[in-house]
Amino acid sequence: MADYDYDVLVIGSGPGGYVAAIRAAQLGLKTACAEGRETLGGTCLNVGCIPSKALLHASEIYEQAHSGALAKFGINIAGATLDLNQMHAEKALAVKELTGGIAFLFKKNKVDWLKGNAAFTGPNTVDVAGQTYRAKNIVIATGSAVTSLPGVTVDQQTVVDSTGALALAKVPEHLVVIGGGVIGLELGSVWRRLGAQVTVVEFVDQILPGFDGEVRKESAKLFKKQGFDIRTSTKVTGVSVTDGKAAVTVEPAAGGPAETLSADAVLVSIGRRPNTDGLGLDKAGLAVNVRGQIETGHRFETSVPGIWAIGDVIPGPMLAHKAEDEGIAVAENIAGLTGIVNHDVIPSVVYTMPEIAGVGLTEEAAKERATASGGDIKVGKFPMMANSRAKTNRDTDGFVKVIADAKSDRVLGVWIVASLAGTMIAEAVLAMEFGATSEDIAYTCHAHPTHAEALKEAAMAVQGKPIHI
Repeated sequence: MADYDYDVLVIGSGPGGYVAAIRAAQLGLKTACAEGRETLGGTCLNVGCIPSKALLHASEIYEQAHSGALAKFGINIAGATLDLNQMHAEKALAVKELTGGIAFLFKKNKVDWLKGNAAFTGPNTVDVAGQTYRAKNIVIATGSAVTSLPGVTVDQQTVVDSTGALALAKVPEHLVVIGGGVIGLELGSVWRRLGAQVTVVEFVDQILPGFDGEVRKESAKLFKKQGFDIRTSTKVTGVSVTDGKAAVTVEPAAGGPAETLSADAVLVSIGRRPNTDGLGLDKAGLAVNVRGQIETGHRFETSVPGIWAIGDVIPGPMLAHKAEDEGIAVAENIAGLTGIVNHDVIPSVVYTMPEIAGVGLTEEAAKERATASGGDIKVGKFPMMANSRAKTNRDTDGFVKVIADAKSDRVLGVWIVASLAGTMIAEAVLAMEFGATSEDIAYTCHAHPTHAEALKEAAMAVQGKPIHI
């Protein structure tokens, strides 16, 4: 250890980085984490997952109170008004509490916070704020940044990215969201609930690329019912701003006459890219692939011994919980243990209302794989309309879908559209992690009345024997 300042030095304190640092310290390794932000937690905690969920929750409560939707339950609220400044203040408080929590955990576990942006100066040395540190193992966990749209300038006033959309000072009359993915739909939901007209422009023919086809269609139907103007197979060819108003030029993706949309705010939400700029990877002997990602082996090791990478900078879905699991695994691998992440069982959740969640294969992918191997699949569906708790709560939008191998009955994928889909999917993830069959889920007792019974019934439907439909 005399030759090194640290056993492990983690670059980045997002969900992957801070978890990796804490786990490494727990395993007895002298650990540091380099972070250039004023607070820990990375994009997710500071300007991503957490503040967006704070606004989603608050805006949902506001809409219920303001719209009169609670009257059917005997709750009459008159004169409900919006205090956007207080809504932002509560969001900021949640972020402050959680970032402070990570700082506390660093102190508790004796993780050194190196304040500044880290850059490699060699295969086992980095510079942080003018100070050189040498580490036996270096973990790259720098996350991702928003992808820019060529020709469109983000000014964080009228044209914003996801960070700017979390901090709008007033509710826009018309918000145009460029991109029909998870982030665009979540933030679009926030501002629609607070009173904005929302138009979503998506280049491909359906929203939520990568999700199950039936889920995508159902979701689009529900969003349109809520008041979204969703324009698929449409591309944005230009955005200009004059006196705080944006003119968004769109045309059919396949070509055709152009149209100009007038908007008070434009959210550019077309994806994210790995954060590798400024790391000095070349000085460490590393290069990125064509997608800008750092390739690793199954243990998260890079091509350079002693350098590891996790999270959004490596291939795979850019999800905080994936990065967290990889953070634990890489620390355990460095410590000589066996750290494993099952990348076939990583859930995805859209925190709109209803929520949209999935794990494993889509029905389309499952069919394609089965056809290639000469097999087949079975699919069971159960509508939330037939679930007693959802019916009682009057939140009956959506369904649960279970996809299983026709021969082995092993569950290949589960997709849920429901108010509690993000919580319900956890059972499906656990079942798939243990190699469950649809019969295993069907014969597992579920508490009544709960939304979770819909998963049990969907599993029963795989065998063609649901009870309540």
